[in-house]
Amino acid sequence: MRDPYQILGVPKDASHADVKKAFRKLAKLHHPDQHPNDPKAKDRFSEANAAYEILGDEKKRAQFDRGEIDAEGKPRHPGFEGFAGGGRPGAGGFRRSAGGGAEHFDFNFGGGGGGFDAADIFSDLFGGARGGPRGAGRHMREPGADIALETHISLETAIHGGKARVLMPSGKTLEVNIPAGVEEGKQIRLRGQGQPSPTGGPAGDALVSVRFAKHGLFRIEGRDLRLDLPISLYEAVLGAKVESPTLSGKVELTLPPHSNSGRTLRLRGKGLPAAGGLAPGDLLVTLRVVLPEGADADLEELMRRWREDKPYNPRAELKK
Repeated sequence: MRDPYQILGVPKDASHADVKKAFRKLAKLHHPDQHPNDPKAKDRFSEANAAYEILGDEKKRAQFDRGEIDAEGKPRHPGFEGFAGGGRPGAGGFRRSAGGGAEHFDFNFGGGGGGFDAADIFSDLFGGARGGPRGAGRHMREPGADIALETHISLETAIHGGKARVLMPSGKTLEVNIPAGVEEGKQIRLRGQGQPSPTGGPAGDALVSVRFAKHGLFRIEGRDLRLDLPISLYEAVLGAKVESPTLSGKVELTLPPHSNSGRTLRLRGKGLPAAGGLAPGDLLVTLRVVLPEGADADLEELMRRWREDKPYNPRAELKK
């Protein structure tokens, strides 16, 4: 794989926030759902995700910068790069050879039966049974890397809970259980769904961040919701009782007389519910005065009389 810094397009001294911002931009740009007819989109998405697995983790980033792991997150072991045999043992013994100006060893282990993997070899070299508490082979079995993913859910799913689907870098789709009252940005861990271990250890996890999809009526501000409510000119002047939508159905809203366009009324507890017994958010309803469609001679005559007899400047505050 290419250098993860080059993939994300960030310098080596980039902050964690800049790395995350660059990854999210690329993930959104190359997500396969955005390019259903481009077979290479999945590869670009996977490459960006793999790069972020290195640079988004402070420990792994430091290991990569020190040359301890490669761009795929696999550990580098100076002095033991030259294992031979391709998975099956050959003739006994080992030989010392030189390549690229540095010495390394090619190991072949004798005997019949199945071959040794890397963890077997290091366990045999440094003592301890395979996977045993004293064996170096156990330490070689590092878990695979975690992967960062996102899923977008409706507000209804956020409130009541349900299922969501997430696309893995491999192209596989997984189903995620969404708890009721989930907060935006919450991470759900799917154990064993990350990258496989390069040393035979357990697979990493998939960390799925929950994002709320755009709603047709409501705008999200934390646990509060905002709604623009159209009202007529006479409702604004005289006051009225009007219906307002909420996530749980329509409610009756009392408009005070002389309600200006832009005035905001608060409906407590009508925002997003909160988990853990916390108070739910509020619904903030902003009034928008809407004139009738088409020309109206009576309304125009009334406005001309107002202009002559009762002039006022609604922008006076802007001159201060």
